[in-house]
Parts: sequence; structure tokens; C-alpha cells
Amino acid sequence: MSYDRVKKAKTLFIGAKQTKKAIEQGSPQQVVIARDADDRIRESLADLCRNYGVSVVYVDSMKELGKACGIDVGAATAAIID
Repeated sequence: MSYDRVKKAKTLFIGAKQTKKAIEQGSPQQVVIARDADDRIRESLADLCRNYGVSVVYVDSMKELGKACGIDVGAATAAIID
């Protein structure tokens, strides 16, 4: 499950803005996007990932993604850097 991969990641960029920066710098191995995130965020980051050749995995919940990232609030996205 992708939540486990997020929990085990050595380095994470959490949130849409940080994930976008990571993609543009070419560093993530994978981007995780919550299905319940805002449509605009999901679509723009998925397009950016396609353009940069970054793998995208979708998870069901922003709340659970935030928890997997070790924060107390929901996270729309996370970029895994390992």
C-alpha cells in the first residue's frame, strides 16, 4: 500500500506546493496524490508528473496521507525522495 511507502520514505515533500517544486527540480521517485484532494490540484500535479516522467500513485484519503507523512492535518500530495 502506498501509505506504507510514504511512512518508510527517507525524505518527503508534503503538500501541493512542495510537491510541485520537487517535480520541477526532478527529484521525486514517486508522487502520491489523495483522491479526495481538490480536482484542480489533482489534475495539475498529475499533468506535471506526466510531463516530467514521474510515477503517480493515488490513495483514498488526505487525512490518512497526512497521518502517513507524520503530520496532524490532511495532505493532498506527497513526493517521495529516496
